[in-house]
Amino acid sequence: MSDPARSVSFRERVGGRRGFALRLPAAGLGALAIAVAVSACGGIKAPDLFIVERSGNVAGARLTLLVNEEGGVRCNGGRTLKLSDPALIEARTIQEELSGPSSKHLSLPPRPRSVLSYYVRDENGTVRFSDNSSGQPAVLRRLALFVLRSAQQVCRLPM
Repeated sequence: MSDPARSVSFRERVGGRRGFALRLPAAGLGALAIAVAVSACGGIKAPDLFIVERSGNVAGARLTLLVNEEGGVRCNGGRTLKLSDPALIEARTIQEELSGPSSKHLSLPPRPRSVLSYYVRDENGTVRFSDNSSGQPAVLRRLALFVLRSAQQVCRLPM
């Protein structure tokens, strides 16, 4: 059995001269190797464009849709799925156009007989609206359609 207090030395020869010497306890060397391996496997996580929480009074209305910068989509906390290139372009356009309403924390109340409600969060803030809210900017209708298409075509959900 190895002694964890034992030091391991690494020497580098450069042009016939001694270079640096690094002394680490053997246990530290193992921890360093594990840390390097874990960081290499995990990679860098793409930043999120936005997250949408949809709710309503019909079957299948409840949905949490997380869209990231690289076109990854997570539906209701499931595994990451992939958007098509045109859908990713649409998501990025929506995110850019949401910056005004979300930075103002826009909240539009539902009118009578509303079916679906949306709560959107991005880096700028939040937006709340319903499918029939008055005064919706065009981007909110595009977002609702994007959510429906993503749910059906990417997540394979009924709505």
